[in-house]
Amino acid sequence: MPHQFWLMKSEPDEASIDHLAAAPQQTLPWTGVRNYQARNFMRDQMRIGDGVLFYHSSCAEPGVAGLAEVASEAYTDETQFDSTSPYFDPKSSRDAPRWQHVDVKLVKKTRLLPLKDMRHAPELAGMRLLQPGSRLSITPVTPDEWRAVLARLGEAG
Repeated sequence: MPHQFWLMKSEPDEASIDHLAAAPQQTLPWTGVRNYQARNFMRDQMRIGDGVLFYHSSCAEPGVAGLAEVASEAYTDETQFDSTSPYFDPKSSRDAPRWQHVDVKLVKKTRLLPLKDMRHAPELAGMRLLQPGSRLSITPVTPDEWRAVLARLGEAG
């Protein structure tokens, strides 16, 4: 069982669970994070093998769309240096890059567990995703929350 668990949000038109499934080695770099707390989770706390709830956000029906795992240590996010990228950061330099990311590898595409269903699950009431004002793209998930999501998906934990 993974050491730690995370929920990682992605807009499906940018990087969906299907994009992850179709990627070489079913692995994608989690680029474009421009929030220091989310970056720090990747840089300081994520470890290879940690469990990931792959969450589709900013779409018609947001929710957990699959399971993944952290597949690399944090490394420099090259999109910060690309002036044509929406994630370009003119204040970042190669000598002192601000932004890092990890690679994420598919474990399994699941049925969608909609946000609305998660909100009605008493065992998920404390989940950071469900707290008022929670907008972070990456949040820690407790082992109990992980098991509860897997149970709701019909997956063995």
